[in-house]
Amino acid sequence: MKRKLSIILPAYNEVKNIEKVVGSVIEFVPGICENYEVIIVDDGSRDGTGRLVDKLAQKYDQVVAIHHLFNRGYGATLRTGFEAARGDLIFFTDADGQFDIKELTRLTEMIKEGADIACGYRMKRADRWMRKVNAGIYNLLVRFLFGIKIKDIDCAFKLFKRKVIDNIKLTSDGAFINAEFLILASKKGYVIKQIGVSHFPRREGKQTGNNIAVVLRAFLELFRFWRKIRKRKI
Repeated sequence: MKRKLSIILPAYNEVKNIEKVVGSVIEFVPGICENYEVIIVDDGSRDGTGRLVDKLAQKYDQVVAIHHLFNRGYGATLRTGFEAARGDLIFFTDADGQFDIKELTRLTEMIKEGADIACGYRMKRADRWMRKVNAGIYNLLVRFLFGIKIKDIDCAFKLFKRKVIDNIKLTSDGAFINAEFLILASKKGYVIKQIGVSHFPRREGKQTGNNIAVVLRAFLELFRFWRKIRKRKI
């Protein structure tokens, strides 16, 4: 792949995972793309993630460290990464080690075949049952309200062309960011393709995706966005 690739890793309290994830990226990605950057956005972590991220940026020339002074949310963290990205292609995944970076090749093939956005979907989601239930309801709501046929809207394994992010305006600070991205891209007519990817249990650290405040924020942002769509403000 001759294009420059920007890899965005949002991180919040991932001191036990981030080094291994970055190491796997640095080891694998040069085999498919020599021109790449790894942008780690630390979202106001309190466990030492910020200091470790800075050390990784000193160790690897490809790593860029960005810090939020306080916890702003998943959406805000991704938006910061997108704004900093310089690649023709942009990929993001989580820093918790639940995805296999080697499966990025499956997404690059879809881009070569004409997709503007290549989305992974978790073939067998390795999360607790309550998170699966919340995610199932949320996915059904998004598909019903906005008419997009995406199997796993919040799967944090997406690759897309830079033109997509340059031509939509993302505003979400929370977990709604994935849905907002796909809804707006769909409205613009961008080609979205999907493929199954592996998903592994979290080995270290604590999940925040099932936090009641995070879940409620996502649903609130969802309905606010739906109201704007209905009023034709977007």
